[in-house]
Amino acid sequence: MNVKQLLRRHRSTLSAIALVFAVIGIFWVVNAPALVGVSASKRALPVYCVQRDDKTVAISFDAAWGNEDTQMLIDILDQYGVNATFFVVGDWVDKYPESVRALADAGNEVMNHSTSHAHFSKLSHNEIIRDINLCNDKIEQITGVRPTLFRCPYGEYNDKVIATVRSLGMTPVQWSVDSLDWKGISAEEITENVVSKVESGSILLFHNDAEHTPEALPNVITVLKNQGYRFVRLTDLVLDGTCFIDSEGKQHPAAH
Repeated sequence: MNVKQLLRRHRSTLSAIALVFAVIGIFWVVNAPALVGVSASKRALPVYCVQRDDKTVAISFDAAWGNEDTQMLIDILDQYGVNATFFVVGDWVDKYPESVRALADAGNEVMNHSTSHAHFSKLSHNEIIRDINLCNDKIEQITGVRPTLFRCPYGEYNDKVIATVRSLGMTPVQWSVDSLDWKGISAEEITENVVSKVESGSILLFHNDAEHTPEALPNVITVLKNQGYRFVRLTDLVLDGTCFIDSEGKQHPAAH
């Protein structure tokens, strides 16, 4: 075989290899959306709601800024025999320690909503740990109970944030039903937003300083109780031990 024949055979081999890689490339482009979807489904998620079949739900409040209505909310919850979970910011604890104590004394849970309501996705692993522990310390000093649940400020998170929260032995929690009370909407609209979306295992979101929440809360509780729902604190809703969270943020027992 002369030199020209060798070169011709070499070029043919290279062309075949190039064709194989081209086919692989086309396959990747066509199937990339599906592959991305698979990857996205494995994103670390907080608990949005819980798999329950017993018409049990949990009311939660975020407390970060004002404090005008906190005692009124405590009184309403007490009147209807309901306890809720309040996610409080450390700076809010500093300003209103008497309200933190009143929440706990009334049987409500006081949990962690960060120290200063920062954007956690922009913080490092160590900064997140320091922030959470500082808020935990402030709450524990007043209530005697160290928080086990955490809600991200602004509802923002990424895999790093969720993994860091869990590394502290805490459970990150979001919500599945947003009352939208923070928009300043009427009590009737708040009530409709909640009762139209609630289902067993739902986590309801309110705010302690929203304009019409004290007016709407009795209606929400009354309607849901009439529908057969019962209210528990979040630590009584969120599952302990072996469990998993599906791609929509619903927490299931491992047996599921």
